[in-house]
Amino acid sequence: MTADFAISVLSHVVLLPPMNLFLLMAAGWLLARRWPRLGRGVGGLALGVLVLLCTDAGARLLAAPLESRTRALPPGAAQRSGAQAIVILAAGRIERAPEYGGDIPDRIALARLRYGARLQHETGLPLLVSGGNATADGKVEAKARGMARALHEDFRTPVRWIEAGSATTAQNAQLSAPLLRAARVRRILLVTDAMHMPRAQACFAAAGFEVVAAPTMFESLGRLTPLQFLPSANALQRSYYATYEWMGLAWYWLRAARA
Repeated sequence: MTADFAISVLSHVVLLPPMNLFLLMAAGWLLARRWPRLGRGVGGLALGVLVLLCTDAGARLLAAPLESRTRALPPGAAQRSGAQAIVILAAGRIERAPEYGGDIPDRIALARLRYGARLQHETGLPLLVSGGNATADGKVEAKARGMARALHEDFRTPVRWIEAGSATTAQNAQLSAPLLRAARVRRILLVTDAMHMPRAQACFAAAGFEVVAAPTMFESLGRLTPLQFLPSANALQRSYYATYEWMGLAWYWLRAARA
């Protein structure tokens, strides 16, 4: 297990909302036994932050600064970009989907695939999909293979390269690089969702590529209405994802600073 993957697993389990806030509430309860005011303050703070992150308004506070660091491609820009290939990054998957007879890309991955297919149809550029996490016994396939199958069967889009070994965004770039360089590709259209784009773009730039960002799934551009100040599970999910991206950026920054 690499350090990046270990950090990723740890952050998913412990450091992201709501678990980190539940742990903070538990810490407040323990502190209250000896320091009542401090304990109540810690617990109340954790509860308040949890309620905020359960609202669309709170999720926007986290997502908007990430999404403001990238811009959607204007119409026709992909054809004028000078890119030599399109790279689509994996997200999650739905295991054992009965209607498909196997694993399929989740909604985030599907949005990336849809936009990548659109760009491929517009430009005719060769396409690479990147994402691993296959099991050693072969019972669970790499995400990139499911992505390639969805592009072929559902979007009528050819895939030239399948990078099926990566477990992190940094590895997406590192393991895709040899495939692209063998074809003399230096400039790419990089497809991922807007919140993930700052981290993904930095990783592929560090791997030596000229990156044309092609983000999709902007979550913070809609109208802010009174209903968005009410808690919802969907808002908490977006807060979770945005927090994960902030932590990922911080981790890569720390690693670069130590290098």
